[in-house]
Formats: sequence, C-alpha cells, structure tokens
Amino acid sequence: MNTLSGVPSTFPAVSSPMPLEATPGALKAQARVDLSLFWRTFFLLVLLLIGSILAWLQTLRALEFEPRTLQTAQQIASLVNLSRAALIHSDAINRVSLIKTMTEQEGVRIVPREPGDTFEPFDTDALGQRVSLELRSRLGPGTVVANSVNQEEGLWVGFAIDGDNYWLRTDRSRFNRTAGRTWMIWLLTVAALSLAGAALIARLINQPLKQLSFAAGRVRDGDFQASTLDETVATSEIRGVNIEFNRMTQKLAKIEQDRAIMLAGISHDLRTPLARLRLETELSVADAEARAHMAADIAQLDAIIGKFLDYARPGSVRLNTVALREVIDACLYSVRNRTNMHFNLDLADDLLVLSDAVELGRVITNLLENAGRYGKSVDTGVAVVDIAAKAHDKWVLLRVRDHGMGVSDAQLANLTKPFYRGETARTAANGAGLGLAIVEKTIARMGGTFVLSNTPSGGLTASIKLQRSPAG
Repeated sequence: MNTLSGVPSTFPAVSSPMPLEATPGALKAQARVDLSLFWRTFFLLVLLLIGSILAWLQTLRALEFEPRTLQTAQQIASLVNLSRAALIHSDAINRVSLIKTMTEQEGVRIVPREPGDTFEPFDTDALGQRVSLELRSRLGPGTVVANSVNQEEGLWVGFAIDGDNYWLRTDRSRFNRTAGRTWMIWLLTVAALSLAGAALIARLINQPLKQLSFAAGRVRDGDFQASTLDETVATSEIRGVNIEFNRMTQKLAKIEQDRAIMLAGISHDLRTPLARLRLETELSVADAEARAHMAADIAQLDAIIGKFLDYARPGSVRLNTVALREVIDACLYSVRNRTNMHFNLDLADDLLVLSDAVELGRVITNLLENAGRYGKSVDTGVAVVDIAAKAHDKWVLLRVRDHGMGVSDAQLANLTKPFYRGETARTAANGAGLGLAIVEKTIARMGGTFVLSNTPSGGLTASIKLQRSPAG
C-alpha cells in the first residue's frame, strides 16, 4: 500500500469482478442460448429430413407388408399341399421313406398330431395374424399355425389327411422377418448421408453471412482495406449485398479520411490563433486581473478543443503490453503536489495490461480531472482519490474512487453521454462535457469495459476492466 500527500490509505482491496460484469445486459446475455445461424439452419434441415424419413418408412412398410404376407403364405401353403399330395399318393412303405427323405434333404418334418399336443400360436403380431389368416383361406378353416409344439420351436402347420391330423414342421428361415431390418439399415444409411448433406448445405448457405460478419468487424476496427467482399459470386442476392457493402465501406473510408483532415485543420487553424491571442494578452493588457481572466478563457478554449479532438480520434488502437503502475505514476506526476487533492494507491508494480500507453494515460488523466473537479469533500474541500487495481483471471480490474457527493442513480447512465450535464454539484466547473464519454469510448476501443457506480459510503467509483497481458 502506497500513500501520497501524507493521507493514510483506507481504500479496501479490490473485490470480485461482479460489479463490472453483473449488469442487466450481461445477465440477459447469460440467460439467452447463443445459437449460430449455421446450427439453426442445420437443425431445421434435420427436422425436415427426419419427418421425410419417417413418412417414407411408414409408406414403405405399408407397401411391403401385403406382398410379403401373400408371398410367405403362398410358400408355406405350397409346401403343405405338396407334402400332403406326396403322402396321399404313396403307399405305407414308401410313405415312411418319403417322410425320412423330406426331413433330411428339405428340413421338413411331418409328425402325427396328438390331442394332448401343446402349441404356441403363431399370430402374435400383425404380420403373423395376416399370414395365419391367409393360410386358413388356402388350406381350410381347420389349419393351425404355431411357433412351437410341445416346446419345440419352428414353423408348425397343422393339417389333415383323410381325417388324420398331422403337424408339418419347417425351418423358420422360410418365414423371413428381416425385411423390415433391411429397410431400417437402408434408411439409417440414407439418414446419415442426408445429415452430412444438410451440414454441407447449411455451411454453404451461411458462409456468405460469416464473411459479411467478419468484414463488418474489420470495418468496426477501422480496417477498411481488409473488409472487401467478393463481387463476382454466382448468387445474385449475395453479389448485390457484397457490392453495396463494398460501396458503403469505401464511403466510410472517405469519411474517415475527411475527418482526419478536418481534425488536423482544427488543430492548426484554431490553436495557432489561440496561442497568438494568449501571447498578445500577456504583453498588451496592463491590468493583471483582466490579463489573468483572459488567459484563463483562452486556456479553457484550448482545453475544449483538445477534448473535441480526443473524442473524435479514430476508432482503432494498437494494443501492447503496458505496466499499469508506470502509466498511473506518470499521470499522477503533474497533479500529486496539488494541495486540494490527495491520492491513495493500492496496486502491485507487476500488473501488466494490453492497451495503448498514451490512450490509457489519457483515460486516467480524465478520471483524475473529473475526481478533482467534482469529488471534493464538502467539509474539507479536498478531493481524496483512491486508486486500486487487481488481477482476476484474464482481466485486470482498475478502480478510481472519489469521496464527493456522488450522483443520483438516474444520472449514472447519462454521465458517459457526450455533452451531458448533470446536477450543479458535479458540473460547476466549465468544460466540454466529454471527459467520461472519452473514457468509455477509449476503453471500448481497447477491448475493455467501463462502469460508473455510487459508493455506499459516498462518492463516485469508476470501474475499468482491461485485458491482462499474457506476460503478466
């Protein structure tokens, strides 16, 4: 803890980053699911494909069900009729030999049907019921179709020959239930290929939007040369958007160039006469008091012009590793001897941030000027300013706090608006009304955040979150 101007430091350590992050907009962003346009397109195509595949599956099952049922019933009925005819037209001796041959070579076994035989019905599902019904219509109403007889599995068909009942047992492979599985395999294969195609289509659809988003980001950062889009694409709508975007970028680049020229002209054409006026005032005005007032007015005009130039600076900055303590010490050098300001520091010497040293110095200087003007204690007339910084994960949290009167909660959101003037207590001094607006804009250009808040014990706190340098 370092204390300047002999004032003891009472500023607490920097706490967690919640005050910088727990804003309504941040909470709303956390509650919302971030779904890219690619995944939205992909999921919609997937839903369409799944619906189409299910519809085709039901259609194919309906078209396959009846032909497969008739074919299966016809095969079994033909086998039963052939076996019955062979047994009827053979004598008793040849019948035994025929049954043995059918069992060994064709896998068909014929046994007498006893009254005590137990069997499991075949018609346990829709296909089995349809096959059983078709066999009864072909072989007669007394036909019985079973999955097992006396706990012996197989495809069993009960029929009669000259009043005698028999069981014909054949291999269940004659009744093929795997056709549905075959269709399912094909449908799964088609579904996998369709999903791959959907991903490719979604990528092709969203690629121009991704390029447009990247180019818009480059324009935001002030890189107009790297934001040119292809004007020769085949799709007419995308080509039209790219052409108009490029024309807009060219116009913005021209406006930016004109602004730079205008700023250079303002700096030269206004500040040079002001410097001559100040010199002439010092030499020609005899009254010391009048001379001091005129010099103060000229200095104020020069400061206001400087604020306008700061606010109108280009939007891109080059980020480098900067020692935060060195920048703060440099900003305090010109104000540390003021009798109406005291500073309390609480930050380590090795805190490194990614920023522009000049821009960051301008930010801290603006905050110190703001605290010196509006953060004076009502009792002592002295502005006590607490400066603290602490590293947290990938960020460095910097806070500059005064112990003045603070502002109303309704005015906090407006303090960073250009030219906004709040209550008299905080705007008594003359100025351009751009100090905090410059701070917010500069911090945003460096990839950080800037938040103003009232301190419960009194005063205004400026909280800045900067990117931490990997070297620190």
